[in-house]
Amino acid sequence: MKAVVFHQHGGPEQLRFEEVEPPRIQPDEVLVRVKACALNHLDIWIRQGIPAYQIPLPHISGCDVAGVVEQVGTAVAGVAVGDRVLVSPGLSCWRCKYCLAGRDNLCLTYKILGAHVNGGYAELVKVPGLNVLPMPVALTFEQAAAFPLVSVTAWHMLFTLAGLRPGEDVLVMGAGSGVGSIAIQMAKLAGARVLTTVGSDEKIPKAKALGANEVINHAKEQVMKQVKALTDGRGVDVVVEHIGPEVWDQCFLALAKGGRLVTCGATTGGEVKLDLRYLFSRQLTVKGSYMGTRAELLEVASLIGQVKLKPVVDRVLPLQEARAAQELLLSRKVFGKVVLTVP
Repeated sequence: MKAVVFHQHGGPEQLRFEEVEPPRIQPDEVLVRVKACALNHLDIWIRQGIPAYQIPLPHISGCDVAGVVEQVGTAVAGVAVGDRVLVSPGLSCWRCKYCLAGRDNLCLTYKILGAHVNGGYAELVKVPGLNVLPMPVALTFEQAAAFPLVSVTAWHMLFTLAGLRPGEDVLVMGAGSGVGSIAIQMAKLAGARVLTTVGSDEKIPKAKALGANEVINHAKEQVMKQVKALTDGRGVDVVVEHIGPEVWDQCFLALAKGGRLVTCGATTGGEVKLDLRYLFSRQLTVKGSYMGTRAELLEVASLIGQVKLKPVVDRVLPLQEARAAQELLLSRKVFGKVVLTVP
C-alpha cells in the first residue's frame, strides 16, 4: 500500500510517500480503507521527536481517520465489511480500573492512533474493533475525519473538567485551531457567552460565524486587557488554553474570581510561571486535559449528526502532499482542519 512515512525524526522533509507493507489484523481488530485523515499538531510533534513518545521507526502518523471497513477480525462484533466509519483515536485496554470506571482516557496503557502506533497517513490502517464508530449519515469523509480528536478534547475540557454552565463567560484561545473552532460552537450551544482570539483580522468574521460573541485580535490587542474591558473588569469564568508560554500569563490573569483554566497543549513550549498567591487568593483552578472518553466522543458525534455542531475544514489535500499540509499547519494561516484524502 501507499503511505506517508518518516524514517527519522526531523523537519517536514523527513516525510516520504512510499510503498509499505499493509497491516495485518488480529482477531479483535478491523482493517479500514482510509478515505480521509485530518492533521493535528500532534503529528508534527511526533515527527519532530519528543521524549514522551518513544516510537519505533519508520512511523506512519495520522490520528483522525474516516473510511470504509475492508476486513473484520473473527472476534469483532457489530462491524461489517463496507461500513462507513470514523475511528476513535484513543486506544484503551477496557480492563483497568480507569476503563471500567468510564475514564478510559486515563487508561494505564493508553495510546493514541498515529502517535504511539501507526496511523492514517496511509491507504489502510488497522484499529481495535471497539474503536470504529458509524459515521453520521450527513457527513463527508473529510468532515468525519475532521472532528474526533479535537472534539473529544474540547468537550472534556469545557464540560467534564471546567464544568461550564449556561450564562458563564468563556475565553477560547485560537479560534482558527481545531480545538478552538469546535470549542466555540460547544460553548455557544451550552448557553455561554464566548470570547475568542485570532491572529489576523480576516479570521474575525469566521470566528463570529461559529458563534463567538467577541473576537480579540491578539496581534493588535492585549488579550487580558480586552477580556477585562469586555467583562466590565470581572474576567471570564473559563479559559480553554492549548498554546502555552506565549499566552499563559494573559490567560491566567483574564480569569474572574473562582475561574477555571483548562489546558491541553504546549505549542509554544512546555514551561510557564505560576504565582501561587494569585492562584489561592482568587480561588482559581488550573487543570490539565488529555484527550477525552469514548462516551464523550459519542455525545459529540450525536450532536454533529443532528447538525448542532459542525466540523470546520479549512482545506483538503491529497495524501502525497502531507509535507505541504504539515507546513501549512505550522504557518498558522489555516482556520479549522487540514485534511488529507486517499482515492
